[in-house]
Amino acid sequence: MPTVALIDYGSGNLASAAKALARAANGKFDIITTADPEAVLEAERVVLPGVGAFADCMKGLSSVPGMVPALRDKVLKEGAPFLGICVGMQLLATVGVEFGRHAGLGWIAGEVVKITPDDPELKIPHMGWNELKIEQDHALLEGIPSGSHAYFVHSFQLKPVLPDDLLATTDYGGALTAMVGNENIAGTQFHPEKSQATGIRLLENFLKWRP
Repeated sequence: MPTVALIDYGSGNLASAAKALARAANGKFDIITTADPEAVLEAERVVLPGVGAFADCMKGLSSVPGMVPALRDKVLKEGAPFLGICVGMQLLATVGVEFGRHAGLGWIAGEVVKITPDDPELKIPHMGWNELKIEQDHALLEGIPSGSHAYFVHSFQLKPVLPDDLLATTDYGGALTAMVGNENIAGTQFHPEKSQATGIRLLENFLKWRP
């Protein structure tokens, strides 16, 4: 049975992400939560969750021996389907500017910057349900129309350099990045595992995705 490696690096909603992936997989994939680079190299697909500050998450990921090189080999060289969730998506950026400037994985050109709503009454973090606006057709968004609701919790957003890398936005005192993607790499700012029907459909699409 093909496996999906859910990366455990001390930051992420692992139990609920694993449960949602297992539901989406419907017995067709083995979902493994792992900090073992060898397991990543043997997996068919990779999911990187993340909760907290950019710098802490990047430090945590980098501190797992061999994990970042394994991810590069699996995702960049082999072209395995990859999904980043929340801060796991933000780590794809070139740099994050939370508590100083910190290098990310650099897989999606762009910066992770603080959300600055046009309306000062809007509170940060942006938390709760919000509508998705689909900016580009993408296999992971099949069957998910603009206006579908997803669950967000974040104070920062990834602003991609290339317009084609921006797959979906949401409005919160201005457009915020909701989803990015490039070739076999995709990331959601929202939490699919908390987004009910929308999230399960996206995870089902991810498991069928042949980029």
